[in-house]
Amino acid sequence: MPLGPLRQVAVVGIGRTEVARVSRRSALDFSAEALRLALDDAGLHRDDVDGLFTNVGFPLAVDYDRMAEAFGLRLRAALQTWSHGRFVGPALQAAVQAVALGTAEVAACVGGVSFSGLGIVGGPGDVEGLRQGGGSHGEFPQYGMTAPGGGAAMAFAKYCARYRADPELIAAVPLAARRHARLNPDAQMITPLELEDYRAQPYIVEPLRRPDFALLSDGGGALLVTTVERARDLRHPAVIIGGMQGLHAGHDEFIFAPPGLGVFSQGDARHPVTPADNPVYGMAGLSGPSDVDVLTLYDAFSPNVVFVLERFGFTGEGEALDWIQGGRIELGGELPINTAGGLLAEAHLCGWGHMVEAVRQIRGEAGERQVERCEVVQWATPFGDSVIFEKDR
Repeated sequence: MPLGPLRQVAVVGIGRTEVARVSRRSALDFSAEALRLALDDAGLHRDDVDGLFTNVGFPLAVDYDRMAEAFGLRLRAALQTWSHGRFVGPALQAAVQAVALGTAEVAACVGGVSFSGLGIVGGPGDVEGLRQGGGSHGEFPQYGMTAPGGGAAMAFAKYCARYRADPELIAAVPLAARRHARLNPDAQMITPLELEDYRAQPYIVEPLRRPDFALLSDGGGALLVTTVERARDLRHPAVIIGGMQGLHAGHDEFIFAPPGLGVFSQGDARHPVTPADNPVYGMAGLSGPSDVDVLTLYDAFSPNVVFVLERFGFTGEGEALDWIQGGRIELGGELPINTAGGLLAEAHLCGWGHMVEAVRQIRGEAGERQVERCEVVQWATPFGDSVIFEKDR
């Protein structure tokens, strides 16, 4: 029976595998372990799962039908999005909608990836550059831009020129990520990073340096969602899905920047953020971004943090780069961001690591990086999609 409000659906199990830069394990192996860990965490059995949702498929990972066959699942609902990390939010949203509508009772969101097996992301050898006349991450190889970082760097350079900002201020993002990762025993990149270390790193695409780029990882993550009613009978406190808003698209949208800054945006103007632009807060019963305790976001590149803060109204236009200085986005600061280290320092699990960390923070299970009295965690991307995780109250 349809449940209606989003607040009737909850995350009940999480699983995250070990991660490595290079592993001999397959993406299917990682997916299987992540799902098993999530089932154990929730106290559920494989036979309870009747929905499967993933944002990652072959060749980076495993297609949903192969997973269902290999894991012995009997599914009533399944969805696989466009094989990349920015679709992690929509994959979770689809699972929540399936449970709310009654087309699945327990929906598994699973992603196991093998970047080392893929070889290269972007570049002239990336066959996905042929998809829809362009690449999977905003690349347009017909114009000579064949790597994801190109668009991110160009958008950030445009931002700095427009607002007369010092591009080296972006160092606050990888420094925060690395400090958080050093409190995470499962993080991939824990080498200390201070400002002088950052400045000594080479540019990859100016003005972005090596620490501004996401890691490549092998590993897996999973979440299980079901009704709040059922969740309250399982092993851990329910983590409520309070609000959602979808991935944006259009002639002014670009994967790594808000409207008006994207490389291929047809318009050049930015518009003031209004509550109508971000209904996720009202849907979750929040007054706005000031109610968020922890922000998790898709940090494939450091400027994503700046762009998310401005797109969702945490700061005004052109203000976020200054706002993130002085430890404001670190643990103990005003708004801790990506407390496990994110894609820049924890691991690149195509976004599932962010989701697992959001649940851990709400449950109070984040160890040394736990944010006190954490009750609201937001997931977001520069592309405009978002999910609000809330403590069951």
